[in-house]
Amino acid sequence: MGLRPARIDRKLDKRPYTRSAKKVHKKNFIKGIPGVKVNKFNMGQTTGEFDLTYSLVPTKDVQIRHNAIEAFRVSANSYMRKMTGTEYHIKVRVYPHNVLREHAQAAVAQADRFYDGMRKPFGKPTGRASRVKEGQPVLTIRTNKKHEAVVKEAIRRAGMKIPVGFRTVLE
Repeated sequence: MGLRPARIDRKLDKRPYTRSAKKVHKKNFIKGIPGVKVNKFNMGQTTGEFDLTYSLVPTKDVQIRHNAIEAFRVSANSYMRKMTGTEYHIKVRVYPHNVLREHAQAAVAQADRFYDGMRKPFGKPTGRASRVKEGQPVLTIRTNKKHEAVVKEAIRRAGMKIPVGFRTVLE
């Protein structure tokens, strides 16, 4: 079964579903959470002095799924590596803590008829997402002044992978 469209999970209308950090001694871990698809959070030359710092910032509050985070990380990293070599540092600034649930019977095409007991189904964990506020940086790229146009294009390409509009911010 494929992924559901991103428009289903991008809104912050539901409460977050994460494990509670207050009562660690009890069994409060969620069973069966899929692993995070994001492989790396720091890419390129992690140490060094850079002149410019650009960030990708969403224009609305949004949930970004872990496969979208991995997609914008890969697109920005591959473009920067191709154009600049190793003269950059990319940092993914969000982590997908929120667990997404899906009711298996509600996902099929004949979901228009439910019994009363299925009116608000809970669902099984199917993925993860990070809850991002408006103006919170999602991705940051540091590089030298001569690669400014390349960084802007890498941020634009990465921004196409998130489910809402975005801004490029010079920090």
